[in-house]
Amino acid sequence: MFTTSKENILKKIRKALSESTPIPFPKSEGSDSVYQPASQEHEVEFAEQFTRLQGRFVFCINQQELAFQLSSLILKMDWHKVYTLEPGLLPAMPAEFTARLVKEDLAGCDVSITGCEALVARTGSIVMSAAQQSGRNTSVYAPVHICIAFSKQLVYDVKDALQLMKDRYGEKLPSLITFATGPSRTADIEKTLVVGVHGPKEVYVFLVES
Repeated sequence: MFTTSKENILKKIRKALSESTPIPFPKSEGSDSVYQPASQEHEVEFAEQFTRLQGRFVFCINQQELAFQLSSLILKMDWHKVYTLEPGLLPAMPAEFTARLVKEDLAGCDVSITGCEALVARTGSIVMSAAQQSGRNTSVYAPVHICIAFSKQLVYDVKDALQLMKDRYGEKLPSLITFATGPSRTADIEKTLVVGVHGPKEVYVFLVES
């Protein structure tokens, strides 16, 4: 009896596998996004989403404004050790600012500066990778992270950012791709939100028009 039942089940499975079955909900399959398309400029969308996540957003119309805004912030906050491995990102800065730049002692710095691979407007995320000069650690270990990005790096959705990475690196994608969405946060302990547990307490994005 058991053998007969088993054979009947196997026959049904073989028959099902040999015949194509129509998709019950064809509209649910495909590459269409479940999210609404962009309804405003990407810069505005990113700024809204990023600040909603407690990020600090600064828009600069050119490199000159970037130099002014960045140096003003660092001097105002009195950050003495500014760690960066990507000095090429920085425009001509005042001597008082450049004197604070260091390439050592990441753990003891006040703030770190990096670039990024892309910005995702819909989620307010910064996309970084191990292929950047700053590597894996610079954006994580400093108490404050400043990201300098350019408008050509701004895309609407995550899939657009991944496509940008594929176009840039081809088959040799970086070993690590990170999507950082606002300052580090956790609510594991008694559902109380704590910021800065696993990463920076503050994250700035300076977006430069390009």
